[in-house]
Amino acid sequence: MSYAQRKEISGNRTLAIILVAVIQLGLGYAIVTGLAYNVIKKTVQDLKTFNVEEQPPPPEPPPPPPKDMPDVPPPPIAPPSIVQMNTPAPPTITQVISPIIPPVAPAPPAPPPPPPPKKIEPARARGDVRMLFSDSDYPASAQAAGAQGTAQASLTIGPDGRVVGCSLVRSTGNGALDAATCNILRRRAKFTPAHDSSGAATTDTYTTPPITWRLAEE
Repeated sequence: MSYAQRKEISGNRTLAIILVAVIQLGLGYAIVTGLAYNVIKKTVQDLKTFNVEEQPPPPEPPPPPPKDMPDVPPPPIAPPSIVQMNTPAPPTITQVISPIIPPVAPAPPAPPPPPPPKKIEPARARGDVRMLFSDSDYPASAQAAGAQGTAQASLTIGPDGRVVGCSLVRSTGNGALDAATCNILRRRAKFTPAHDSSGAATTDTYTTPPITWRLAEE
């Protein structure tokens, strides 16, 4: 074999080796690329269906209170607010009964107490008996006997001012003159009656001045 033939055969073998190497590289690349694509596709699907939850960082512990400060209790937790519905309240017993039972009118106020009675000073019976006697009243029997004298009487005055009792505290010495003295006083005397501290008329006694019986001189 000549040198030229050997050189040609050697070149063909080199070319064939290069082609085989290229083909193997292409197949390997295709295989690797397909597998990588499948792996990447599956990974993407897995990523789409897997939710990653981020955990919040743990809270930092509060700093310890100073040794000099007193322990402060934690603030009270406010109760949850209650939502009030605008529903009408049920009627009470008073509201149900009030249309049936009429309201009772309040009692009228008590009248004020009467004023205290005025203080009145008691008064004695008053009157004048000196003008009750006249010459025509002289008893005939005493006049015939020439009897004269002075009489004085104690009278009982009733609430109406009339004489209800007569007694002589001084006698004339003649029965007819004494009797005439009390009779005239009972019939003619009229007094202002006495009254007590309340102003009511009451019974009283009255002593007359001296009453003198004297015959007219001829």
